[in-house]
Amino acid sequence: MGLFGKFFTVGGATLASRFLGFAREMLIASILGAGPVADAFYAAFRFPNLFRRLFAEGAFNSAFVPMFSSELESNDRYQAKQFAETVLSYLVVVLIVLTAVAEIAMPWLVGTIIAPKFIANADKFDLTVELTRIMFPYLFCMSIVAMLSGILNSLRHYFVAAIVPVILNIILVGVLLAAHYLNLETFAVGRVLAWGVLTAGFVQMGLLYFAARQRGFALSMRLPRPSKRVKKLLALALPLALTGGITQINLLVGQIIASAQDGAIAMLNYADRIYQLPLGVVGIAIGVVLLPELTRALASSNESEVQKLQSKSLEFALMLTLPAAVGLYFLPVPIVAILYERGAFDAETTLLTASALAAFAVGLPSFVLQKVFQPTYFARFNMRAPMWFAAGSAITNIVGSLLLFPQYGHVGIAISTSIAGWVNAILLISGLLLGTDYRLRRGTIAIVIKIILASVFMGLALYFSTNFTAGLMDNNGPFVGLLILLAVIAGSAAFYFGLLIGSGALNTSELRSILSRWR
Repeated sequence: MGLFGKFFTVGGATLASRFLGFAREMLIASILGAGPVADAFYAAFRFPNLFRRLFAEGAFNSAFVPMFSSELESNDRYQAKQFAETVLSYLVVVLIVLTAVAEIAMPWLVGTIIAPKFIANADKFDLTVELTRIMFPYLFCMSIVAMLSGILNSLRHYFVAAIVPVILNIILVGVLLAAHYLNLETFAVGRVLAWGVLTAGFVQMGLLYFAARQRGFALSMRLPRPSKRVKKLLALALPLALTGGITQINLLVGQIIASAQDGAIAMLNYADRIYQLPLGVVGIAIGVVLLPELTRALASSNESEVQKLQSKSLEFALMLTLPAAVGLYFLPVPIVAILYERGAFDAETTLLTASALAAFAVGLPSFVLQKVFQPTYFARFNMRAPMWFAAGSAITNIVGSLLLFPQYGHVGIAISTSIAGWVNAILLISGLLLGTDYRLRRGTIAIVIKIILASVFMGLALYFSTNFTAGLMDNNGPFVGLLILLAVIAGSAAFYFGLLIGSGALNTSELRSILSRWR
C-alpha cells in the first residue's frame, strides 16, 4: 500500500471516531449546555488527557516507536518483544505510583492547577474533584493503549489502533442516551459520563492487547531491570517529556484563564471538537504513519524514500487541511448551529462558540504541519530542537492569552492558540531547512502553491455567498438548514478539487488507485 493509502486507512478510521465524537458532543451540548456540570466534566477530563498526551502519546511513544522500529529492522522480533516487555514493566510501575499520588492529592490539584477559579462555586469544585478522581485511572489504560498502538503501527498494522478510539465515543453516546431516557439530573449525568470514560479505557486496552497478541506480541510483565536500551529510551524521552510538558502546561494555563469566564471551558471544548475533525483525520494519520515509515527508511539508509515520504506528507497535509480551515473560518455560525443548537445550547452560545471556532480555524494548518515536521526530528533521534520550539510556542500562547483574554474572553485564548501554532510550525520547518534533514522533491513546491491558490479561490467563493446562504438557513427549519450546509460544503469541495485536478496538482491516477483499494 502506498503512503497516501496508509494515510487514508488511518484517516478513515479516525473519521469514524470523530463523527461519533460529534454525536457525543451534540448530546452533551443538548443535555448540559455550557453550564457548571459541562465545565466540571471537561476540566476533569482534560487532566488525565494532559498526562496521556505528555507521557503516553507524547514523550514515551515518540521515543519508543523509533527504537522499537529500529529493533525490528536491525534485529529480530524476539529481541523487539523483549525490549517491549521491559519497557511495559517500567511503564506499569510508574503509572500505578502516579495514579495513587494523584488520587490522594486531587482536591489540591483541582484547587491549584486544574480549575482554581471553581473554588468560588463549592458544588462545581466538589464535582470536578469527584469526576477527576473517577477518570484519572483512564491515564493508565491510555498509556498501555499508546504503547500497543506503537507496536502495531511499527508492524504496519495501522487500522486496528486507529479504530479503537471509536469505543470511547460508542460507550459515551450510549451513556448519554440512557441518561436522557432516564431523565437524570445534570450532576448525575456528569458522574455516569466519568464512569463511561473509565470503562472505555479498559475495553480499549483489552482489545489492543488481543490485536498485538494475534500478531505475535503477547507481552508479559518482567521484573524492571536497568538496561542500555531502557536508558537510551529514557534519555530520548526526557527532552520529549519537557516538550510535552511545555505544551500541556500551555493548555492548562489556557484552561485556568478560561475558568474565570462562566461556560468558557465548555465553549472552547465544543469549538475544539469541530476543528479536531480535520486535524484528527489528517494530522493523526500523518503522525501515526510517518514516524515508523521514516525510521525504517533511515535505518536502511534509503535517502530517496526519506525525501519521498517528506514531500508526499506535506502535499497530503496541505491538500486537505487548507480548504478545511477556509471552510471553518467562513462558515462557523451555521456549522455550530446545526451541530449543537438545541436544548440547553441556545443561539447566544452558538455565536460565542462560533467565534472561537473561527479563531481556531486560522491555526488549523499549523497544527497539522507540526505532525508533518516533528517525525523527521524524532526519526533521527533529535528530541531537543522540538523541545525549544515548543517552549517558544508556549510562551507566545501564554502571553497572548493573558493579553487578549481581558478584552476578547475565551476567543482571545483561541486566537493565542492559533498564533502559537504557527510559531511552532515555522520554527520546525526553519530548523529542518537550515540543516540537511529536510529535502522536498522537485515539483512539491509548485503543488503547494497550487493548493494555496485553490484554497484562496474557494475562500472568495464562500465569502461572496455567505450572506445568501445564511439567509436561506435562517428562514427554514433545521433539517433544510442541514441540507443547505451540506450542499455548500459539497459544492465548495467540488470547486476546490476541480481546481486542483485542472491545474495538475492532484494526481487522479493515484486517487483512483486508493479508492480501488478501499473497495
